[in-house]
Amino acid sequence: MSSDPPIIIKRRKKAARGHHGGAWKIAFADFMTALMALFLVLWVLSNAGKGDKEAIAQYFSTPLLVALSHGDRNTASTSAIPGGGSEANQPQGETVRKPRPTRLSSEERRHLQALKQRLENAVERDPKLRELKQQIAIELSPEGLRVQLLDTDKRPMFELGSARVAPYMSQLLRTFAPVLNELHNQIQISGHTDSHPYPGGEATYSNWELSADRAKASRQELVAGGLDPGKLLRVSGMSDRIRLPGAGPYDAANRRIEIIVLDSQVAARILNQDEFGN
Repeated sequence: MSSDPPIIIKRRKKAARGHHGGAWKIAFADFMTALMALFLVLWVLSNAGKGDKEAIAQYFSTPLLVALSHGDRNTASTSAIPGGGSEANQPQGETVRKPRPTRLSSEERRHLQALKQRLENAVERDPKLRELKQQIAIELSPEGLRVQLLDTDKRPMFELGSARVAPYMSQLLRTFAPVLNELHNQIQISGHTDSHPYPGGEATYSNWELSADRAKASRQELVAGGLDPGKLLRVSGMSDRIRLPGAGPYDAANRRIEIIVLDSQVAARILNQDEFGN
């Protein structure tokens, strides 16, 4: 019998390692989703037009307080985040300058409403002007009675790129002139354009000059039609800065003449240079 010790072989069973969980998969999925959203935003921005980019920039530069109250960015604080103020002890923070709110008196409203009806009747009586009804918007506003004469691509109020008045626009303004004389209220005229730029840019003749020239041409037509020149309080060009609500930057409706028969209180504040209050 051999004296060598017996050889014993021990075989250990390999136990399966524990499950490490799938949290990393969720984190990775979130990362990929965010990355896809980023590239989607970059792609949209690369294909957006100049007007859309300006609108996006305007959105992010508008103070939250103004955006929530639908205020005008141009008359608001320059800070992107409202509040704080120039003094640490000012509890109200920054103030936003807005035009002093006004309400038409019942008598003023009645007179302007009657004027609105007479203007609409003047259009209805003339078959040629009746064809322009869709391009005429007359409504009461806090400033008074607003009359907007809108362009269309098929029937522009002015020759393209110029302040030469179309014959039907001239007839319309001269028809309105004696009706506007019926009230003692003063009048302001503003010209507006779309966002199509001139080839030379704003350093030469631009939409600023065009809108101002169209407002002046409209004034001349009204005066030629019999409007009392002393009733005119302000004639201005607004370029493409104020779009028609709901219109895109290049829509024809932005090319318009706006005539406002001013509420007497509003006119007095303009004359006293007190449009925004003290």
